[in-house]
Amino acid sequence: MAKESENTPPDSHIEEQAREQTGQQQVQLRVDESGMATTYANAFRTNGTAEEVILDFGLNLVGPPAQPDTSPQILFKVNQRVVMNYYSAKRLAITLSQLIRRHEEQFGDLELDVQKRRKN
Repeated sequence: MAKESENTPPDSHIEEQAREQTGQQQVQLRVDESGMATTYANAFRTNGTAEEVILDFGLNLVGPPAQPDTSPQILFKVNQRVVMNYYSAKRLAITLSQLIRRHEEQFGDLELDVQKRRKN
């Protein structure tokens, strides 16, 4: 993927993708959120077939140990499953990458290692 120059508006590549997908036609996008539900996820699982990407979203719930002297258990409670083709999945991956890059430019790096985030 080509890097955006400093003079290129951040959404110009999105407009370029829209032109490619619609054969250069001008298209107006309307969004209907009337049937939308909002959920929270702190965990996800991915899988795929030759044609589709499967994304499961849900919550990691820490439970007490099943027996004394054993480790606690984590239950991954799946709330939502999204199935999409690889083209849409790639557009999602690019968009998420850009969103995270902009966030880190404004607020600093997101450290994924919990131990490195801890303040002692």
